[in-house]
Amino acid sequence: MTRRSDWPEQAVEHRAGHRGPGERGDRTGGGAASPSRAGDGAPPPPEEQARAICLRLLTGSARTRKQLAEALAKRGIPDEVAEEVLSRFEEVGLIDDAAFADAWVDSRHRGRGLARRALARELRTKGVDAALVDEAVGRLDADQEERTARELVERRLRTTRGMDREKRLRRLVGMLARKGYSEGLALRVVRRALEEEGDDPEALDAYLPAED
Repeated sequence: MTRRSDWPEQAVEHRAGHRGPGERGDRTGGGAASPSRAGDGAPPPPEEQARAICLRLLTGSARTRKQLAEALAKRGIPDEVAEEVLSRFEEVGLIDDAAFADAWVDSRHRGRGLARRALARELRTKGVDAALVDEAVGRLDADQEERTARELVERRLRTTRGMDREKRLRRLVGMLARKGYSEGLALRVVRRALEEEGDDPEALDAYLPAED
């Protein structure tokens, strides 16, 4: 059992330099031997190894508790040691899945234009609790999602000019679908963009439903 007094000050100090999701850094994730044990060749105890591994990973980017737990398991850290270290990291704020989810939604929506459905799927694969996922993606309202979809289509229109209408529609709608937008929203946004560009609404009726 690791005593609270055994925790190094560097664990708390590390919080100030904590990076958000997606930021680059040292991703090696290896544990470092304790300076006090470097000379005698004895491996550090599992608690020290676990702390070193977590700190190294968190220096590269924010991680969820599940991601860190998986990293510790791969390195042979006993489950009970991993649980204690991870819980302590949560107590001092080095692990915060709610903050991770909020930052992930903001970064991936603004940077990649991902819709709520795609964002939720990504967060679930990273082990974020379902309630936290719903809360984070819920902050992205439907109006903002549609504005982003329109911006994505407007940027892609230039690269699809000259294609036949059916191929162009498939390309634009497919792009939005891959980013997690619903079929109805994708069709509506693409139709509106093509009409504004001057395409014949009657010709579009063969491929896209008219807006209500």
